[in-house]
Amino acid sequence: MGYIKLHEDIKVPVAKNVVYALKLVWKADKRLILSYLASNIVDNIFQHYIQSILFLKVLLSVIDSNADFSVYFKDLLMFFGVTVFIKITTWAAAYVRQVSTKNVLKVLNNMVFEKATELDVSQYENPEFYDKYQRATLVMSAGYFDIVCYNFANAISGILALALVIGTVMLIDPVYLLFLVPTMFVFIIEVAKSKVVYKRDLKMTGNNRTKAYIQRTVFLKDFSKDMRTSNIFSVMMKRFDAAIKSNVEILRKYGFPLFAYSIVSTLFSEFIPIIGTYAYAGYQFIKKSTMTVSGFSVVVSSIATVREATLVVAENFDDMTQMALYFQNLREFFEYESEIKDGEKEADEFRSLEFKNVTFCYPGAKKNALENVSFILRKGETVALVGVNGAGKSTLIKLILRFYDVTGGEILYNGINIKEFKVNSLRSRFATVFQDYKNFAVSIFENVMCKECTEADKIKAEKALKMAGVWDKIKSLPEGGDTVLTREFDENGAGLSGGENQKLSTARLFASEYDVAILDEPSSALDPIAEYKMYENLISATKNKTVIYISHRLSSAVLSDKVYVLGNGQILESGTHEKLLTSGGKYSEMFTLQASAYNREGGEENV
Repeated sequence: MGYIKLHEDIKVPVAKNVVYALKLVWKADKRLILSYLASNIVDNIFQHYIQSILFLKVLLSVIDSNADFSVYFKDLLMFFGVTVFIKITTWAAAYVRQVSTKNVLKVLNNMVFEKATELDVSQYENPEFYDKYQRATLVMSAGYFDIVCYNFANAISGILALALVIGTVMLIDPVYLLFLVPTMFVFIIEVAKSKVVYKRDLKMTGNNRTKAYIQRTVFLKDFSKDMRTSNIFSVMMKRFDAAIKSNVEILRKYGFPLFAYSIVSTLFSEFIPIIGTYAYAGYQFIKKSTMTVSGFSVVVSSIATVREATLVVAENFDDMTQMALYFQNLREFFEYESEIKDGEKEADEFRSLEFKNVTFCYPGAKKNALENVSFILRKGETVALVGVNGAGKSTLIKLILRFYDVTGGEILYNGINIKEFKVNSLRSRFATVFQDYKNFAVSIFENVMCKECTEADKIKAEKALKMAGVWDKIKSLPEGGDTVLTREFDENGAGLSGGENQKLSTARLFASEYDVAILDEPSSALDPIAEYKMYENLISATKNKTVIYISHRLSSAVLSDKVYVLGNGQILESGTHEKLLTSGGKYSEMFTLQASAYNREGGEENV
């Protein structure tokens, strides 16, 4: 097993990846490999040598020599004893595999999950990464780690059985080995075939990801209402059908080459060895009378066994080659290096945050998301970053938290470039409520505290939920704060409205320790009254704290010491709410429009 050349510049090292796969499994739970080796070696040697060759040879030799029946009976008892031993070994190995397979699955999944959480946020916006991630997880979901262990053990055991059978054939007549030479070409054919299979599967990855996405959205609650009140379902089904049709075309494209490989493989593995052996053995037995009945039977059986064992070994090498290609994706996934590098400094207590001529462009984008942005935030200040959607507000937060690094300029934390700090140390100084907040299918208390909760944690979480204005709803649930969100995994679970979910995510802020609070559209799902109450609680909770509000709604701007108005990735205006309101600029225009909308909404409520 050398390299498989997928493209002009891509070569996949088969042996290296097989060894990598086996090392991963050995590290996770060595019993899986050992149990396969134990059962496959004894089973293959028994099936291909003891049962098909050795016992047949002993039996026919007894008949040829007209030996006493007691000799035959003793051989039969010995054969029975070997059979019992092999069955016990096989059953014991199967039991060990049941336990070790689950353990390996757990360890490898944990490795993938941990690696996924270490990767940059930018990777999740890269389709190529998603394809590779899907093929990497396929190693677990399709049980490829189990298959590669089975194939490895089967190949080793097959080679041992072959050696024993070939040795027996050589003792009868070495000429018969010539008829086995064509079977050696089967290995080359199967490797070439596995390359075609992998290319076919590689072409289908994007379509399979599309299918998986559509299958997932159809069953998710988040999409259920839109699916039933719009024509989006037909759009999704067209995409689904298109993915299937594309896969069918890919299967057709690669179908004939795979069929041709199978025909040639059969020719070399079955037709030539069998015809040649039968012809030569018949010539020796009938024409020359140089072979006994027992010798003829053993040779014919041996050649058939060698052919079968060779084919099994070839198929296992073929399967291992395919598995090696998939483990290549897993290896590359684990080898992904984060572009966000840790610094050496620990972030101390917050004093200031400064953007100095910051420019940023998302990977693959043609236009900068931010252009020459400069401002400074000092301890205890409250700043509002306002502007229409797409103005660059959320991008600022991604840069502060180092989800991305700036393209130009620099960001200073306490006067030091944020790249010099350890990433987790820097992020620990901020508490963030994201615009696209997510709550999880765990208990409400665990959603707030983001960990398994002690009784002390639950008291703290309850207080945070009260400050967020959602405790009255939570305490009315069957199990209060211990209620699991959604009924996906718990029939006693509960769902919350959009506004209640947003309040729940805001409660995380109230329950955390932080220097700077970042609130990205914290009231987007709230009505004006709930928004007002939430901001009252935020003012109380963040007293003497540093706060960054991000919103296209200007309620937060009124509460802030300074307002920055963003548009097209630039700061258009800055100043206090009062100053900007009287300046007649963009902020004044936005505020006037929103104030009239609030008045209309309030008027409708009073009618």
